[in-house]
Amino acid sequence: MSKKKKIIYSLGILTIVAIGFIGASFALWTQNFTQSGENTIASDCFHITLKEDKGILLENSFPMYDKDGKKLTPYTFQVSNECSRKVEYQLNFETTNHTTLNDSYVKFMFQENEPVLLTSKESTKVTLSNGKSAYVLEKGYFEGNTTKDYSIRIWMDEGVTQANRDAMNKLFEGKITITASYLTKYYESILNGTDPVLKDGLIPVTISNDGTVRKADITKEWYRYEKQEWANAVILEDENQVYRDGQIIPENNIESYFVWIPRYKYKLWNMGEYEGLSENIDTTQVHTIEVIFGTDTTVDSDTECKTPMLSGESGNCSIDKYMTHPAFLAFETNGLWVGKFETGYKGATTTSEAEKNENNPSKVQIKPNVYSWRGIQVANAYLSSYNYKREYDSHMMKNTEWGAVAYLQHSAYGSHTSVRINNNENYITGYSSVNEPSCGYTATNEVCNRYGTTSDITNLWNTEVGVKASTTGNITGIYDMAGGAHENVMGIMLSSDNKTLCSGRDITYNSGFNGVYCNVNGSPLHTMGLDFPSDSKYYDVYTYSTDDKTNQRRILGDATGEMGPFSSKMYGSQLSQIGSWYSDESLFVNSNYPWFIRGSHWSRGESTGVFAYHHSSGPVDLYSGFRIVLATK
Repeated sequence: MSKKKKIIYSLGILTIVAIGFIGASFALWTQNFTQSGENTIASDCFHITLKEDKGILLENSFPMYDKDGKKLTPYTFQVSNECSRKVEYQLNFETTNHTTLNDSYVKFMFQENEPVLLTSKESTKVTLSNGKSAYVLEKGYFEGNTTKDYSIRIWMDEGVTQANRDAMNKLFEGKITITASYLTKYYESILNGTDPVLKDGLIPVTISNDGTVRKADITKEWYRYEKQEWANAVILEDENQVYRDGQIIPENNIESYFVWIPRYKYKLWNMGEYEGLSENIDTTQVHTIEVIFGTDTTVDSDTECKTPMLSGESGNCSIDKYMTHPAFLAFETNGLWVGKFETGYKGATTTSEAEKNENNPSKVQIKPNVYSWRGIQVANAYLSSYNYKREYDSHMMKNTEWGAVAYLQHSAYGSHTSVRINNNENYITGYSSVNEPSCGYTATNEVCNRYGTTSDITNLWNTEVGVKASTTGNITGIYDMAGGAHENVMGIMLSSDNKTLCSGRDITYNSGFNGVYCNVNGSPLHTMGLDFPSDSKYYDVYTYSTDDKTNQRRILGDATGEMGPFSSKMYGSQLSQIGSWYSDESLFVNSNYPWFIRGSHWSRGESTGVFAYHHSSGPVDLYSGFRIVLATK
């Protein structure tokens, strides 16, 4: 466990005495800020400085202006970290034992860049380690060699009148305190608190360009999203084996690789409200998606919107507003660990040996150069994922979670270009096509869309060509999100009543979950399988339609409708529906095919991609596999 050096600073005493009332709504009081000793408090290289020379006397300090329109001077102070090390800190306003005025009568306005009313419903009141109650003004990570200026105003609620006798002649006294800890653990400031969450058994690693895996020293830089270097972790075959920092972890003791997707909000550019196909796609839609990392959740305002979360809904969202990506809200996490590769079938030595329709979490492996687990109904893929690592809240990837990876890939923190496809026709994970395909599926292995297993056609993940199939364009990213097998995801359509979940098309083509057969008159139920998860956080739900062109049924953030407008294109004799982003395949769920599949198949060439989506009835399918996600907290 990382150790921290604790430093606690007290910045001074604020005393407020309520002495009477004027009129019906404004309080009259005196207010005094004092401090003892020098103007600067310092320890090591961390300094807190009051901006005033001799303490502060503020009278009638209603937040910004007095009754005559004169701007009032707030209590101001400066915090400087002259250390080269990052500091984790919490800035508090703490009341003292002398306080007799209930703080419900008092309002605060704290400001670094933007004012925050501490007594609003968004304020955070905590109990400190000393047992005192305090308002948290700000907390987070303070970069080395930086300085911040703060101001605070405190006043009595304008609604207090003579009727509030218990507020008269009372004392409100408090102090501003800072608790700071020098960090012995690496954090990246741009992530704003969404750094990787590690648990026992999830080993942080660095990966060299040749694929060599070493245990990461977490006190040093082992990821850098600003440079498109994503955090990686592994689960060991032999969890009793201990590796020291920097030691090579042999491939034969790695069961699974995972990559951290930090929580973020993104800027909406397209509301995805498309009811059909257009004559042409719009390639100008392709752009670098604007992403801001952070633990906060967007709310309705001029610049942000509350995430709708529902199929076809837009809420108060509109173009150019920021929205927290829905993938992080379902599990209320600061990020997700996503399988670095398609899920493989442990022990398979041929393509056919990895075609197993079974619930068997002991066969899960997520590695490069293994056979992708296919031929599995959605229900068994879900169970194998769910029971894989319960302590990490493992689950089968959802459609919105796919969208979270796709949008981060096309942000400044990913490769933000077309991802090269895995065109290994034996469904071996972690491969990349040598040449970018220029045509789609034509039923033949043509020069414009070659697939195979030889090195002139496809290369492994840890090569100069191989990393082009990564979401980062380097070895730290996620692979197999374009091509390889189709990937089943937990994204399911409702039946025509828009209440009951669909199992599949009919008694032959279904997911193995109990639900409605969506393409059978009278919508009979499938009752011979597995009940859908009791907790809806494990799947995304879409409204009913018989049409696969109704992309307005998207969930904002799932990388479906927002990739429009949509059109159609002929590849030989094959007609494909495609979106505006790299001509990726775009067929929405419908009554024949109520389940989403993502990424498309190695044979589909140009129409495969991170933004590709297709549909399925959820059956045993030798073309389709799945991916696992961990929602650690």
